Amino acid sequence: MQVTCFTEDLHDAILHFQIIRFSKQIYAWVGCNTAKFGNLYAAATTRPGNGVSVTSVLGGASDNTGSGMARRLVLKTGLNIVLACNIPKDSPMLEAAAERKLVEKLRGLGYVRPKAGEANTPTAQ
Repeated sequence: MQVTCFTEDLHDAILHFQIIRFSKQIYAWVGCNTAKFGNLYAAATTRPGNGVSVTSVLGGASDNTGSGMARRLVLKTGLNIVLACNIPKDSPMLEAAAERKLVEKLRGLGYVRPKAGEANTPTAQ
């Protein structure tokens, strides 16, 4: 298990991130201005066709902020994703910026699958 925490100042908001890498899944938390937990989503590939299914585990009934991010993280990493997110639902630019920073960090940690045509680098365990 590997734990990574970092903070970014984006769009006049302080975003806090925590990434916990397990053997076959990633838990990520994104907090906006506070350490509040927020909504919790679980996402995984489904068969047949390798689609992605996302479910809200806590909160998120009328607020899907984070569910799209969880879906895209599964596609980028090939791993199951558990994502806690408390980004305000009326801030799509902030959500997009947070996702970019999270993917950037995941790529730096070696958790993002290489795109077709990129060099094959081993995924961190």
